[in-house]
Amino acid sequence: MAAYKRPKSLKEMPTAYCPGCLHALATRLVADVIGELGQESNAVNVISVGCSALNLYSWAGDDIGAAHGRAPAVATGIKRCMPDRLVFTYQGDGDLAAIGLAEIMSAANRGENFTVIFANNQTYGMTGGQMAPTTLIGQKSTTTPFGRDALSTGYPMQMCELISVLKAPAFVARYALNTPKGVMDAKKGIKKAFQYQLEGKGFTFIELLTNCPTNWGMSPLKTFEYMETNTIPYFKPGIFKDVEVQE
Repeated sequence: MAAYKRPKSLKEMPTAYCPGCLHALATRLVADVIGELGQESNAVNVISVGCSALNLYSWAGDDIGAAHGRAPAVATGIKRCMPDRLVFTYQGDGDLAAIGLAEIMSAANRGENFTVIFANNQTYGMTGGQMAPTTLIGQKSTTTPFGRDALSTGYPMQMCELISVLKAPAFVARYALNTPKGVMDAKKGIKKAFQYQLEGKGFTFIELLTNCPTNWGMSPLKTFEYMETNTIPYFKPGIFKDVEVQE
């Protein structure tokens, strides 16, 4: 018996992501949850610019491309026009936390009833490995060859912490995908976020800590070690806001 079957939301083709990239795992988790909720024909995937756009190659359900950073604005329009659809954005850190910072914060503050899947690998992956808003202090990139310096470029932005202080969001959580437990916790979090949306509870935000073997200049296994010793201590996984717990 097969232990695992390809979700209907994914095409029968190899992933377009680099070998060892956790974007592929994040995409599969989302597809798994959509299948378990029976939402394959109801889900709308709003994809912005960056490595996240490679989802267009593998996603078999309804999807729409948004301009760089504007996925929350597009998702807002779709959800308001079709409130019964399961609408979610899939965005990277450069797209969401830099170019689209105004869009994500405004949508969260309004409590728009859609879900954001935020893949944070601390780099502009598609455009050449430049420093992103989430690049760690001391982390090297093509625009910070000696490591990020807080005095000149500020500190890494912690999006879950920022969004969770707003009144409107219903569920805000962060998970790391470098361990089996982290993967299983992330799947549960994604499912809760989607369920909250389907129940009309409001804006839900899931941050997934991922890697970038290509631009980090490491093997996939080394990136997992880097995440454990550097990424996770700064971007601490956990649930930052849950409207049901608050109630």
